[in-house]
Amino acid sequence: MRNVYSVSQINAYIRRMFTEDYLLHSVLVRGEVSNCKYHASGHIYFTLKDASGTLSCVMFAGRRRGLSFHMQNGDQVIAAGSVDVYAKTGSYQLYASQIIRDGVGALAERFEQLKKKLLEQGMFDASYKQPIPSYVRRLGVVTAATGAAVRDIIQIAKRRNPYIEIILYPAIVQGDAAPDSIIRGIQTLDRTGVDVIIIGRGGGSLEDLWAFNEERVAEAVFDCATPIISAVGHETDTVITDFVADLRAPTPSAAAELAVFDLYRYDGDLDRFRRRLDDTMSAKILSQRNDLLRLAREIRHLSPDARIRDQRQTLDRLWERLDLLMTRRIDTARRRADRREQLDTLMGKEITGARHRMELLAGSLAHLSPLARLSGGYGFVSTPDGRAVCSVTDIHPSDTFRVRLRDGLIDATADKVTPK
Repeated sequence: MRNVYSVSQINAYIRRMFTEDYLLHSVLVRGEVSNCKYHASGHIYFTLKDASGTLSCVMFAGRRRGLSFHMQNGDQVIAAGSVDVYAKTGSYQLYASQIIRDGVGALAERFEQLKKKLLEQGMFDASYKQPIPSYVRRLGVVTAATGAAVRDIIQIAKRRNPYIEIILYPAIVQGDAAPDSIIRGIQTLDRTGVDVIIIGRGGGSLEDLWAFNEERVAEAVFDCATPIISAVGHETDTVITDFVADLRAPTPSAAAELAVFDLYRYDGDLDRFRRRLDDTMSAKILSQRNDLLRLAREIRHLSPDARIRDQRQTLDRLWERLDLLMTRRIDTARRRADRREQLDTLMGKEITGARHRMELLAGSLAHLSPLARLSGGYGFVSTPDGRAVCSVTDIHPSDTFRVRLRDGLIDATADKVTPK
């Protein structure tokens, strides 16, 4: 009897077969999206189908960076990834790592990716933009040798300035050889020393204009030392060189108008500049004349004669002030002397009157002096501690008292006190 295998063994064997097939490790599959479901976990489950078959697919959440648009049913896409077996169900499916739109959608996606890349590198930054010269004498043009674009550029440039020198580099502007041809044209004209370079072509589909969306063409535009005007397609068309160039023109005709100055307005510009120069020179001369007059006044003011005159006037004012101060000092001293003399007279009179009053007071004091009283047989009675005895009630029998006479003291004891 033959060997009997379990389901899981069969699935594992089939999975090994898929694993050992290197073709299925990295495969590109084109098809229409159907049954597209965005799971809450972040995974995307969908089916790719064509006219005769379907293929189950999954893009895990960790691979979502490989999808730059919101995928919907009906989208034509190209999915890159590996085909493997889901052992639990025994079904095989495509594990997608990158998904891009097919056809025009793929080109648009490449356009957006390159635009984002160059933007992050700073190639669109305005600080790198060179100004377009106001008066161009040599114009370089990189475009097809035949066609409406080159005819429009030449016609408008010559109409605005019949003396303009136009150097045309006949480039291939469509197809696989176009990028290298455009790059050679830019580098060649940059070495010839033209003032401005116009790169462009007429309108067309996205595929027709794709040469101007190549990264190496954008790098050539960015590295060019000569200012570049990008004029590709119609006004609604936008290519990568429009963002990298120093100036974008909506059409080749508009590029010629932006690059070449109008010679017939040149005389008007010269007259305007001449008037501005005359006004500026007149204002400058007037300003210099006023400065010269101001300096002359300052020189006169700072000359030795002027300084001597000023010092003489200052000296005269100082002499007048000194004379006034001396006069005031003399008057003050004189008034002080007069007041001193008056004060001496008053003091003499006051001293004489005071001496007379003192003599009178001395006589009165001598008359009223206690010593004069005591010399007439009277005495001053007091207690031993010096209190005056004014009444017999102040002394009691056996109390001691003191009697002051003119020529001495008598200490005594009261034997008897008899009131009046």
